[in-house]
Amino acid sequence: MSATETVVVAEHISKRVATAVGELRVLDEIDVQLAAGQSLAIIGESGSGKTTLLSLLAGLEQPTSGQIRLFGSPLSGLDEDGRAALRLGRVGFVFQAFHLLPSFTALENVAAPLELAGLDNPLERARVALERVGLGQRLTHLPRQLSGGEQQRVALARAFAIGPRLLFADEPTGNLDQRTGERVAELLFEINRSYGTSLVLVTHDPRLAARCQHQIHLEAGRRVA
Repeated sequence: MSATETVVVAEHISKRVATAVGELRVLDEIDVQLAAGQSLAIIGESGSGKTTLLSLLAGLEQPTSGQIRLFGSPLSGLDEDGRAALRLGRVGFVFQAFHLLPSFTALENVAAPLELAGLDNPLERARVALERVGLGQRLTHLPRQLSGGEQQRVALARAFAIGPRLLFADEPTGNLDQRTGERVAELLFEINRSYGTSLVLVTHDPRLAARCQHQIHLEAGRRVA
């Protein structure tokens, strides 16, 4: 995919949910366009709709109105399984909570999605990815034997080991101290540069957002300048 092609396009997407006191508009008429290899920060206060927007762009949720295309395919025509198949091997995720399997070693946590994607040599690919994030000496450690920063680096290795075209990161440094968070952020942007992976980053940190090529600032579900 060339740098002039788009990986995700959203047109006039809105998200509304029913509540006991009436309809709540979570997002209102948001447009997004991200080209291959580019980075986008979604910023705003808590409750502004940042994570909802990320979930919609990734096809984890569906908008109430508007259209989203991922790798050129409209998500509206796909069921949950179809959206998962579209993401498989092409989309990676990193969350604030690490979502590691507690009974799996670091190596097994990274290798598991590679096996699901049917990729060759999943354990070797996982080992290389863990070495890339500086965890070559932690391959056989369980999550409980790792620090928070190390667990997030395992999650990051798991996300990019498949060689994704697009990486979604939701507050990936939110549970980390400043120094560790900066290390994880540097790894994210290194992946963006080295692999040409498009990056969609949800953050409340303006310094982190400023490192992205594009920003979307949300307030109460609306995009503001």
